[in-house]
Amino acid sequence: MSELKQNTFWDEVVEKVQANHKTTQPFFSMAPMEAVTDTIFRRVVAKASAPDIYYTEFTNASSMVHPKARFSVQGRLAVAKEEEQPVAQIWGSRPNEIAGAIKILSEMGYRAVDINMGCPDGTVIKNSSGSDLIRHPELAEEIIIAAQTGNLPVSVKTRLGFYKPEEFREWLPIVLRHNVAVLTVHLRSRKEMSKAPAHYEFIDEILAMRDEIAPNTLIQINGDIKTRVEGLKLAQEHPGIDGIMIGRGIFENPYAFEEQPNQHTLEESIALLKLQLDLFDEVSEDGTKKHFEALKRYFKIYLRGFAHASSLRQMLMDTHTTAEVREILTRELTKVYAAVADDKHIYRDNAIASADMAASRK
Repeated sequence: MSELKQNTFWDEVVEKVQANHKTTQPFFSMAPMEAVTDTIFRRVVAKASAPDIYYTEFTNASSMVHPKARFSVQGRLAVAKEEEQPVAQIWGSRPNEIAGAIKILSEMGYRAVDINMGCPDGTVIKNSSGSDLIRHPELAEEIIIAAQTGNLPVSVKTRLGFYKPEEFREWLPIVLRHNVAVLTVHLRSRKEMSKAPAHYEFIDEILAMRDEIAPNTLIQINGDIKTRVEGLKLAQEHPGIDGIMIGRGIFENPYAFEEQPNQHTLEESIALLKLQLDLFDEVSEDGTKKHFEALKRYFKIYLRGFAHASSLRQMLMDTHTTAEVREILTRELTKVYAAVADDKHIYRDNAIASADMAASRK
């Protein structure tokens, strides 16, 4: 494989970030998340505060290449005209299907592909995919080799290990020897899921490993990083990090990628919710059927940290259409705005928000 093919896309990403900031700093990406990072939510996050790189939801390569099943995954790969082209993330256990899927992605206009070798989901593991590939390095290598026969730069997202985080010492060199364009490391094992703190203590060892085996591979770090500010601090503490990926943090703060953290009002968060409703309707009308129930997971992002947040969220949880959501917002928001006016409500990162979120989980 030519180095030009492998690195051009990511070189452009790095160069753009450095040009915009006039200093060396990592690029920031929003993690690929199942039933979350579709064309709708990517555009909402772009409106709030954009990362440098977006990823699609992770998509089954087997479905992509199957004559009948391929229609079932089209929504996962949909990209709006006004969007920045995301990186496609795919998963699977058959090298020939991975190669076939990448050919399709290229024809669709994608410029880069990421292979998921870290998903901890039991169903994915039963299909010998995701983090199960950590236990089957020979198959993982076959998949990477097959992927690199295509004409898109190939990156890999994985975990430190399957059972123990220390497995990275044997596992990551196997991936690095194939000179992938980017290696994204979620700093936990599959067994740890997201229950243990991310193992930042291994970052410098991973960077040294990269420098020795594949100096042209970019290292992106994922795990427990909630904001751009936190990511920059981590990169300063560990020189050599090329990228920072934020995942679950976006659910606590849709403005996670802000360069300078700002205080945001309830009106701003409601505007993001309304944008999501509009985009949901737009995509559904274009023929990509979206399930309304999936929208409900987002309500807690926008409706938190103010008086009556829980009660308003509960009203919306009982809705069945976007029209019903808009009707409730129209009816209730005047009262809500009046209730929060006296305390000069600030939307995020305050004690009221923390207490409210804790109460909603009981």
